[in-house]
Amino acid sequence: MIDPSPASPGQMRPLSAFPPTSPRLLPWTDANGKSCYLISDRPHSLLGERADTVESLQLSMGADIIGHACEMLEDRRASVDELRFLALCLYEALRDALRIAQSHIERHRPVREVDSS
Repeated sequence: MIDPSPASPGQMRPLSAFPPTSPRLLPWTDANGKSCYLISDRPHSLLGERADTVESLQLSMGADIIGHACEMLEDRRASVDELRFLALCLYEALRDALRIAQSHIERHRPVREVDSS
C-alpha cells in the first residue's frame, strides 16, 4: 500500500515506511472474553481514540462506584444483596482499571530492536 500523503511533491512513501506501533491492549474483550489488541501505523487512529474515550469513561465510572461504596458501607441498613451488588461493581471497576494500567505499561515499554545478524 502507498501512503497518500507524499513525502515531497511527486513522491509517495510505502506504508512499510511507517512501522506499526507495539500492540495496544484495548479496554474491551471479544464475545468469548478474549483480549483485543490494536496494531496501527498511526499514533492517533480512530480506534485508538475510541479506546481512550472508553478508558476515560471506565475510570470515571469506577470513581463514581467508589463514592457509592463509601456511602453504602457506612449505612448499616444495607442489605446483603445490595452489598453483593456493590462488590460486583467494585470488582468490575478494579478489573477495568487494572486492564487500563496494563495497557499503558505495555505501550510505554521500550521496544527492543531485533538483531538481524
